Amino acid sequence: MIPSPTMVGRHVALVPLSIDHVPDLVRAANEDRREYDYTAVPPTTESMETYVDALVREHAEGKVVPFAQCVFDASGDIGRAVGSTRYMDIRSPYGRGFPGRPFPDEVEIGGTWLAASVQRTAVNTEAKLMLLSHAFDVWAVQRVAICTDARNERSRTAIERIGATFEGVLRSHRPSYVAGEEGVLRDTAVHSIVRSEWPEVRAGLERRLA
Repeated sequence: MIPSPTMVGRHVALVPLSIDHVPDLVRAANEDRREYDYTAVPPTTESMETYVDALVREHAEGKVVPFAQCVFDASGDIGRAVGSTRYMDIRSPYGRGFPGRPFPDEVEIGGTWLAASVQRTAVNTEAKLMLLSHAFDVWAVQRVAICTDARNERSRTAIERIGATFEGVLRSHRPSYVAGEEGVLRDTAVHSIVRSEWPEVRAGLERRLA
């Protein structure tokens, strides 16, 4: 299992996801559900518990590293959870030749959603900056992918605004989260940032947060 760090910024803190976050996440998920057409965001306490339990279990199995995205309370302490995100598709294709290396060589940042009240704010930008910084600067990965449903134009635009490069579309790649498409495989738009691009991407994110 890869350790799940706590990352603290000025606008958001990324905290290891736990069942204790469920009440906050249910409230966040139901502020306005019109933004979740392409994303899995459970609406009820029971379904959110199932969602969180699955991610915690997958973390123990080394498949994901999940976080609650938390804002700060009036005293400046880490407060309520307003969404979730995670490292996923964790790979070590190069590390096989370096058995002492404890971290992955490639990861994907995904499963990201936020409450309507904090969308289009600095929260997502700062969260992505912290996730990318940890991946490239601590884990020393070679590549970070960020993917979305190929039909989700708003998400694709936002990913490219971060500085990720569009690589192409994988057809019939992952299960669709669109209502009425249960059991249907969606096309996935794949974007990435590679190690040589990271300094420029980091500078761009920092300028947006300045």
